[in-house]
Amino acid sequence: MAKKKKRHTYTGILSKHRKGFGFVACDDIEDDVFIAAGSMHGAMNGDEVEIDLIPEYLWRDSPEAIITKVLHRNTTEVVGTFDKSKKFGFVIPESKKQKEDIFIRKKDFSGAKKGDKVVVQITRYPDQHNSAEGRISEIISRAGQPGGDIKAIARTYDMRETFPSRANAEAKAMKRQGVRQEDIQNRKDLRGKHIFTIDGADSKDFDDAVSLDILPNGNYMLGVHIADVSHYVKEDGPLDKEALKRGTSVYLLNQVIPMLPKALSNDICSLNPYEDRLTLSVDMELTPEGTMVNHEIYESVIRSAARFVYDDVSDLLEDGTWQLGKKYEPFQDDLLTMHKLAVKLEEKRRERGSIDFDLDESEIRLNDKGIPVSVEIAQRRSANKMIEEFMLLANETVAEHFYWMEVPFLYRVHEKPETEKLEKLKIFLRSFGILLRGNRSSIHPRAISSILEQVKGKTCENVVSSVTLRSMQKAYYSTACEGHFGLALKYYCHFTSPIRRYPDLMIHRIIKEVLHHGVDGKLTKHFAKAAAEAADVSSAAERKAIEAEREVEKMKKAEYMSYHIGEVFDGIISGVTGFGLYVQLENTVEGLVRIDSLYDDYYDYDAEQYLLKGRRNGKVYKLGDTVRIFVDNVNTDRGEIDFLLADFSPYQGQD
Repeated sequence: MAKKKKRHTYTGILSKHRKGFGFVACDDIEDDVFIAAGSMHGAMNGDEVEIDLIPEYLWRDSPEAIITKVLHRNTTEVVGTFDKSKKFGFVIPESKKQKEDIFIRKKDFSGAKKGDKVVVQITRYPDQHNSAEGRISEIISRAGQPGGDIKAIARTYDMRETFPSRANAEAKAMKRQGVRQEDIQNRKDLRGKHIFTIDGADSKDFDDAVSLDILPNGNYMLGVHIADVSHYVKEDGPLDKEALKRGTSVYLLNQVIPMLPKALSNDICSLNPYEDRLTLSVDMELTPEGTMVNHEIYESVIRSAARFVYDDVSDLLEDGTWQLGKKYEPFQDDLLTMHKLAVKLEEKRRERGSIDFDLDESEIRLNDKGIPVSVEIAQRRSANKMIEEFMLLANETVAEHFYWMEVPFLYRVHEKPETEKLEKLKIFLRSFGILLRGNRSSIHPRAISSILEQVKGKTCENVVSSVTLRSMQKAYYSTACEGHFGLALKYYCHFTSPIRRYPDLMIHRIIKEVLHHGVDGKLTKHFAKAAAEAADVSSAAERKAIEAEREVEKMKKAEYMSYHIGEVFDGIISGVTGFGLYVQLENTVEGLVRIDSLYDDYYDYDAEQYLLKGRRNGKVYKLGDTVRIFVDNVNTDRGEIDFLLADFSPYQGQD
């Protein structure tokens, strides 16, 4: 990406911060190079730029430079909120990395009104003296329109609900085609079996179904049946190209940006009850103790006999409550036996050291106007865990099978923690009296999982789990089978969700190619290239999806707390920085207590011990402490929430 031009001149890509400064990533410099807000030379986020390093004695913590030239503009459009006066207007960018407003001439309003979420085409780029100019090319939503704020974030990340016309046409053609008799030939017919789905109440795309039989030898035969999406999404066709580009479905609270059009995801590929559906099945023979002794992977056709909901099944598994009516009573024994098996699988997984970050996740409910009415901890109940165990086992089984087939494949890789992060984690854990042994080469996931067990049920559980999770590497897709540290597995892949993840779709293609034609040089050559591309694109798409989902969640949490300004809450210090304390409330909302609001003393930041300590009074605020706060201020656009500790709050006496 970056080329050294002369001694102090380099090129790279600019990443800007909303406060105006930024960093340039250069191949020839190990650390990202800091660019002050006044040294931008009109560059925008994502631009390829030329930089000159300033003298080293002027650096602070890292290399610093000034931008001397913009080599290539990578931003052609900006998403934001429109504001206007009589003669001109401007757009306030949605992206946190784009600080400067875009100037809009009156002739370029394109019918936009104040408060609308819009897309702006850049017509003149900024320089040292003038801001950027543009014309409004698209109105995403009108001011106050429900869901407009979420749509704007999605559009900022170039995530679109609509599909190109050719992809849509192909999807509709596949839907009309349906399941034909010729499609069923040479597939194992499972339509008479007790096969069913268990999903969320609001789910519309069912890509996995399960079954369980007890064999004459007393073993279980667990069946995991996955929608055969590859039958309908033809390689290199319009649908496939669009699916690869998207990489994954994105879930933005009540809005979904699907990887595939609804004609496939919610219809012909979805394992809807009482309808014939094409599937790829994995049968796994397991002993009563949960040990696998045999397996088979094959093409199949199923007819789901029931569509169950997590909460209903969990009621049965947790307290024996059966409220599904006589129609579904024949499945009761199946579900109870499945749960028994799932418990054994979970026990075995924990025994091998699999790390279970049982962090509290948010469930944000919006009303029909898009306003958040509640923020609660999402329930991860027995049925959810049961299906999770079955999918983990199927993914592991498929990955190991095709590893030994020695064919190109797509694995899910999770590497060991980096040395620096591991050492910082050790220091952090010592502040809680917890000892973590080992280095990067010797660390075993069991060491991490035992720590999480130690803090289970304690007030510090969520904080310790959260910091430990942040110390881990990010999982990614790769053609190399390098293991999954978090799951304590040597072989792992994503096979079970081809409706919403492209790697799963790619794996299905490889499986079917091997089933139909065996292993040959043509397969190896073709899929080696295709799998490598899918790994890179899908990993990047996943990172982008996670970022967008977090941004929406932060925004809606901030909006929810804006209705609670001045109210008191109890929370736990979840982060300590040089500029303040992060406090997490019981409902998972997190806000910042700024250090300048602690006016009783000057507080020093101890990075190793994760604490602030008063110079005179010796008062300590450390990670994991329970505190009482008041909600002071909220910025919904930035997703920022400011708290005040009760002892420093002007709202005292209001609780």
